[in-house]
Amino acid sequence: MVYYLILAIQFFCVYHVFKHKNEYYWVFLIIFVPVIGCAVYLISNVYNKRDAEKVASDITSIINPTKKVRDLESKLQFSDTYQNRLNLADAYFEISDYSNASLHYEQLLEDKSQSNVFVKKKLLESYYYAQEYEKAIEIAETIKDHQEFVNTISQFTYGLCLEKLNRFDEAETNMKVINQRYSHYNERLVLAEFLLSQQKNDDAYDILNDINAESQHMTKPNRRIYRATINKVKDYLNKA
Repeated sequence: MVYYLILAIQFFCVYHVFKHKNEYYWVFLIIFVPVIGCAVYLISNVYNKRDAEKVASDITSIINPTKKVRDLESKLQFSDTYQNRLNLADAYFEISDYSNASLHYEQLLEDKSQSNVFVKKKLLESYYYAQEYEKAIEIAETIKDHQEFVNTISQFTYGLCLEKLNRFDEAETNMKVINQRYSHYNERLVLAEFLLSQQKNDDAYDILNDINAESQHMTKPNRRIYRATINKVKDYLNKA
């Protein structure tokens, strides 16, 4: 039992290293000195008292990613409430089962007593990842003037869907809202790449230069998180 627990913790730590783009020497320490390596890594990069339950939950989710879904399905069967169905829909979304996530988000929309803007935003994302772009656009257009939608990732996702249907001018208008300094680095890189594809090179390189300049002032954790994005930005600028 102890052996399998150590394996599970090792797996979680390695997963955490790659997910957060931490230094790769941690992988060797975790694998070759498992008990000490994992303990040092968790204390240095993961653990605090508030996160203890989340770490345990994450380990369980990695070992058995559908367990959370099954538990929430049972909970919904016992008590079919709005919150329980929302939790289940979110759990399906987390494991990239966008079809089932969409089904439950759609059922939530039947409750007219709720504002449902949040649910519609999640449904928009589910449709996008499921490549159901027309459905995504349809749901987005029911909330596109709502203050919880304007200038958010959801509006950016709406733009991505419009791009997929070759509605490029509308796509650009909606994607550009994400171009906010010192934030949304990944999305701004996607926007720059879209602009390059539309031969709007000056606008694209303005964004790339901004990201590159902002990266010089990032905290060390943010530099790790956005390392791949920063490197790709630098590649574009070096080739310019």
